Amino acid sequence: MRIYVTEDYASMSRKAAAIIAAQVVSKPDSVLGLATGSTPIGAYKQLVEWHRQGDLSFNEVTTVNLDEYKGLPPTHDQSYRYFMNDNLFNHVDVCKDRTFVPDGLAADAEAECAAYDEKVKALGYADIQLLGIGHNGHIGFNEPDESFIVPTHVVDLTESTIKANARFFASADEVPRQALTMGIGVIMNAKRVLVVASGADKADAVYGMVKGPVRPGMPASILQLHPDVTVVVDKAAAAKL
Repeated sequence: MRIYVTEDYASMSRKAAAIIAAQVVSKPDSVLGLATGSTPIGAYKQLVEWHRQGDLSFNEVTTVNLDEYKGLPPTHDQSYRYFMNDNLFNHVDVCKDRTFVPDGLAADAEAECAAYDEKVKALGYADIQLLGIGHNGHIGFNEPDESFIVPTHVVDLTESTIKANARFFASADEVPRQALTMGIGVIMNAKRVLVVASGADKADAVYGMVKGPVRPGMPASILQLHPDVTVVVDKAAAAKL
């Protein structure tokens, strides 16, 4: 596990973007595993800027996203499909037909999860999987549990996750209570993993991911067992390392 500690959020974002850009330059038809939430936004902005400058093309790239809220249409401004379009896809030359996000409106959510697993497997899994980390150590929406759940699945969101995401909605009551998320097994099959974290409120989770015991109560700790993980954090998030 390689750990880069940067001065602040801006430098963390630039470092993470540089790692993703290097992947795309070295392999133009890369499969990028992408994440949502506030932490990756700075990295996406930097990637867009490099694209606008003519330094980076996503023309051959395929993307697979970690998760989607159950019950939100892709046009909802808090859906993760909308997030990806708004923060990255609409601003670069990626082919939208090769950008994949779980369908939160699928009539049979379990069947959608199984089909998504097969899609990611057929693509050869992600060449690099971008992850944020939740305050409780969740990656994707893999919440603390009694065991690691391997396949893509429907998850009940914890109260701490609902509270953390409530800032994006008019009220906590509007936050969906379930999501479709890549399972731990799918994430661990990525060839490389890139984790980003910023802020003192993530310090406990970062410590648990890097130095704590591997346990399903701290889902990100499983990354200690992955052969190629890069962690980019700012000083505040790294404070307890």
